[in-house]
Amino acid sequence: MVQLAQHHDGQTLTRLDDLAQREAVSSNFLVQILNDLKRGDLIISKRGKAGGYLLAHEPREISLLLITRAVEPGMLTPNISNDGESGRVIKQSWGEVTQVLEKQLGSITLDTLCSQSPMFYI
Repeated sequence: MVQLAQHHDGQTLTRLDDLAQREAVSSNFLVQILNDLKRGDLIISKRGKAGGYLLAHEPREISLLLITRAVEPGMLTPNISNDGESGRVIKQSWGEVTQVLEKQLGSITLDTLCSQSPMFYI
């Protein structure tokens, strides 16, 4: 997502192979994540020889919270039981941790991350 944000102009598509190479991940793994992001309405994809991916929104509008909800929703809604002697207190504590995590993730946008990432020009 940071790669797409760094190259975001609202029109130019970034190819899967370029993203995979820049981030040193396999294309097969990356396409799975991109599909989750597409289902989450965070990216747009175009098929074909001139196809690729681009952000569906401005980088300042996409937070790590939105990305996490699209790619790893279970991370923010853990299935913790009230059962047992410790169940209630563990569930309550985890709920408090989740609230803090969601607040922090919501405060970090792609714009924020791009301003912290060095840009390399060749």
